[in-house]
Amino acid sequence: MRPRSGTGAGEAASPPPYDAVILAGGRAERLGGADKPGALVGGLPLVERVAAAVRDARAVVVVGPPRDMPGVLFAREDPPGGGPVPALRAGLAEVTSPLVVLLAADLPFVVAGHVRALLAAVEENGAGAVLVDDEGREQWLTGAWRTAALRAALGAYEGRSLRGLLGPLGPALVRPPVAPGETPPWFDCDTVDDLRAARERARGRG
Repeated sequence: MRPRSGTGAGEAASPPPYDAVILAGGRAERLGGADKPGALVGGLPLVERVAAAVRDARAVVVVGPPRDMPGVLFAREDPPGGGPVPALRAGLAEVTSPLVVLLAADLPFVVAGHVRALLAAVEENGAGAVLVDDEGREQWLTGAWRTAALRAALGAYEGRSLRGLLGPLGPALVRPPVAPGETPPWFDCDTVDDLRAARERARGRG
């Protein structure tokens, strides 16, 4: 499927009703087991930066250990640290809106405009939409989905791979415009070097 151009980060149109699920329960092995969602970037914990991108959501569900985030629902996957598919299953149990945005907690440069572009693509193209990077690779932890389609897929799935779960749904592919010098929304913080780079880039934005 050919990627469609995304909406710019400054898009102001109101999104359709949706809930958000943020996966924040990984083991962070490449960060030495540190509390990655709580790591500061630009003065805010990573998970709070991601939550700010879905501030229009009816409900925000963070799958991971409880934190001081007023208004946010928390859920835990079984077993804790069991991977993205069990985490998604736990988060989706709290969702009541017809659309759901799925994000990882380590995406410091995803913003509301990217979320709105994904939601708009779902409304036009069926079951879901995901961002793709400059090389055309699907970013399975940066997407939006019809809740009913996602629940049906989870009910019939016994694997552990998000690609295996979400790929067969045929999501629309959204490639957001990235201005020269701008950090793309799929930049994630898997390693100490990634976290250091994110902090430097956030300072540059400031």
